[in-house]
Amino acid sequence: MRIEHVAIWVENIDVMRKFYEHYFEAEVSGLYENPKNQFKSYFLTFQDKTRLEIMQQATVTQRVDNKHLGWAHLAFSVGNRVNVDELTRRLIEDGFVCQNGPRITGDGYYESVIEDPEGNLIEITE
Repeated sequence: MRIEHVAIWVENIDVMRKFYEHYFEAEVSGLYENPKNQFKSYFLTFQDKTRLEIMQQATVTQRVDNKHLGWAHLAFSVGNRVNVDELTRRLIEDGFVCQNGPRITGDGYYESVIEDPEGNLIEITE
């Protein structure tokens, strides 16, 4: 058994698509649109064939707050500490918020935690 894909609601589907395409080398499917439901989505496929669906719908407009039950973050393994440092540096230089790291966590991971364009947490691990 494997997870086929994970989906996330987004406010600006094009900004989010470009973010994951540029920094995490996602291949992007064609845009799916359902005008009747005012729904749009892209599937983003990463190097190991893991997929993330980003979805936008006119009626989905609010985040409750930054601490809520449910998914907490998305983690990307970039292979080694040098790659963690490099990608984190690029993201910071491009204006993205780094919440912490790069650092060794209490459970032994080398990681940094950044925010994507809409404030969702992304762990970058070795």
